[in-house]
Amino acid sequence: MILDNFKSVLSKYEVIFFDAFGVLKTYNGLIPGIENTFAYLNETGKDFYVVTNDASRSPEQLAESYVRLGIDDVTPDRIISSGMLAREYLDLKVRSGIVAYLGTENSAHYIGTDDIKTLSIRELDLSDINDVNALVFLDDEGFDWNTDLTKTLNLLRKRNIPVIVANTDKTYPASKTRLSIAVGALAKMIEDTIGRQFIRFGKPDPQMFIFAYQHIKNYPNVSKRDILMVGDTLHTDILGGNKFGLDTALVLTGNTQAIDAEVRIRSTGIIPTYICVSAVVE
Repeated sequence: MILDNFKSVLSKYEVIFFDAFGVLKTYNGLIPGIENTFAYLNETGKDFYVVTNDASRSPEQLAESYVRLGIDDVTPDRIISSGMLAREYLDLKVRSGIVAYLGTENSAHYIGTDDIKTLSIRELDLSDINDVNALVFLDDEGFDWNTDLTKTLNLLRKRNIPVIVANTDKTYPASKTRLSIAVGALAKMIEDTIGRQFIRFGKPDPQMFIFAYQHIKNYPNVSKRDILMVGDTLHTDILGGNKFGLDTALVLTGNTQAIDAEVRIRSTGIIPTYICVSAVVE
């Protein structure tokens, strides 16, 4: 497996889309040296955005998490979250009533409006659901996995309402050697159990990349040929970028490790344009 130099790769593009977890940071903080990458981007005048399936917090809260880690460059306007697409859908299609959600109160930021009341699934009373007009899977925390997933199942048996999955990730690295189940996997389990098809927002769906593309500061004057998608996961970051027509760089600091990267690429047929050790400019 031939590895590419990340700095040389970056030099070819004007706009960079970064995944967050596994690319810029991990379970124990920032990827060591990632501050050099932001310094290089600033020095060369390249535009960048964090395109993430993380709908657990608002862009402002996500940006603040980088500030606490010592990075000031990731401002809220540079964060494109799948939760933003979920909010847009609700604004257009579910204009009133109650939207129930699985997640934390912070994640509910995405779905609340003046006309929509949000209600955590843990607070839902199954005997009073006539005004519940949608359900959103936002985060894998903030509810009881036994009681509240069972409640979710029964809500959807009783109410024929749209179900939005704002984070399609099925797993995330909880440590160097351990994965945890993400909310996308919980949604898939419920979906299969009741035989329904949910509405999904996030990578690898091209709509996520269309949304990010339209938020580029110089849109529509930037060609797709000028954009690089950098990610650690073949089935979301790389597949989504490829389907949208972007060049892609797989980094080996998250879900895809160097020990099995080549095997995974061959078995899935998902081929990145580049493979780099990390997203660090050295």
